[in-house]
Amino acid sequence: MKKIGIKEALPFLTLAVVAIAAIFVPTEALFTDPEGKYNTGDIAWVIVATALVFLMTPGLAFFYGGMVHRKNVLSTMIKSFVAAGIVSVLWLTVGFGMSFGTTWNGIVGNPMSHLFYKGVMSGAPWIFAGTIPLSLFSLFQLMFAIITPALVVGAVAERVKFSSYVLFIVLFCLFIYFPVCHWAWHPDGFLAKMGVLDFAGGTVVHITAGCAALAGALVLKRRKSHKDKLESHPANVPYVLIGTGLLWFGWFGFNGGSAVAANGLAASAFATTNIAAATAGLAWMFFDVIKGKKPSVLGFCIGAVVGLVAITPGSGFVGVAHSAFIGFVAALVSNMVCVWKAKTTLDDTLDVFPCHGIGGIVGMLLTGVFASNAVNSAVGLDAAAGVNHQGLFFGGDLFFTQFKGMIIVATYSFVVGWLIFKFINLINPIRVTELEEEAGLDSSQHGEAYVQGTLLVKNRVGVEEETPNV
Repeated sequence: MKKIGIKEALPFLTLAVVAIAAIFVPTEALFTDPEGKYNTGDIAWVIVATALVFLMTPGLAFFYGGMVHRKNVLSTMIKSFVAAGIVSVLWLTVGFGMSFGTTWNGIVGNPMSHLFYKGVMSGAPWIFAGTIPLSLFSLFQLMFAIITPALVVGAVAERVKFSSYVLFIVLFCLFIYFPVCHWAWHPDGFLAKMGVLDFAGGTVVHITAGCAALAGALVLKRRKSHKDKLESHPANVPYVLIGTGLLWFGWFGFNGGSAVAANGLAASAFATTNIAAATAGLAWMFFDVIKGKKPSVLGFCIGAVVGLVAITPGSGFVGVAHSAFIGFVAALVSNMVCVWKAKTTLDDTLDVFPCHGIGGIVGMLLTGVFASNAVNSAVGLDAAAGVNHQGLFFGGDLFFTQFKGMIIVATYSFVVGWLIFKFINLINPIRVTELEEEAGLDSSQHGEAYVQGTLLVKNRVGVEEETPNV
């Protein structure tokens, strides 16, 4: 049996400390809603939306897992799934407090505000979600926090150590996601006070993940297969189709649920989400055709996801018809960035930055063009006071605010992401060895391999045994 050092034991010991500490946390009585503000319809919808957003994480695992080499399918998928465990524990301890707790100068919430969910079950509803329990609002937000670091997996796939990626998830949440979430979605966050609009996470989720992914790809450098210019075929295109379907389905909760009520705004966000995805999927596929390629399954799937990314920040601020234009433009821009990236030495394995980073940037800026007070009263408009914080299309000044916010978040996420990857590399080499990369991460990191419908697992004496992979 391999000898285990403190480095290998530390994750288990940390989790054990959290679990034991939880024993001593007092159980709180549920908030009783003395003023009768809860709305059962809103509660039912947000519960469903929360489940839909959670479904996006396994959807992402299928989406990414189907596109990598077959010797890296399981290792890629588990890096998405494991985020559900790690981020949930972080959220229970300090995450919700850092995101939505009492502000520290608009930069980050006080982590002690809701330590071990203190005051969450017994607390009054969140200021912008007054008809649902605070606990439900917190769980809905947790699902966004889970999928964000999971998005970064695609940029560093096929060469990053599992243990190093686990540490990355922790540091990414503590130093990027939780602070940026506070900036944009807490009423006292400095981006919110600037007037930056992000309805469902184009900035908080996709720009942070996309720019951190770019940093990760630069730090980890190129795969051997990328240097040798070896052609790599997707392991399982039907997995990509399944993943796209789950993501598209779950995104209705992602965007529609961000209204945190069962109302017309939720229906509008639902509609803009579908139209943007449909338009972007077609735009990517047809754009490939006019470049001389055949219409591909991967093309439509990738384009649809880019459309979903791009509409996210403006889904509750723009009109349904305008969402078609947003999806169309985002698909073209991301497609062209992918083509440019392929001509460089940048090894972003699954094009996370071109699709999520650029898609989020395009969506954030086009929110600044098409956001309308007619869709959402949160879009500032006061003719008497001379205030027009609508999009450029309606003569407003929102675009310039969105541009400043985008620059701040993109720069911060890239720089801090780069520092996180560098720090991890100092204490635990972040990249697998060349031999491990050649063997595949499924085998070298997990002792498992997905091969033609069979799961190969090494037994106690190191001999591979076949088990049905159902």
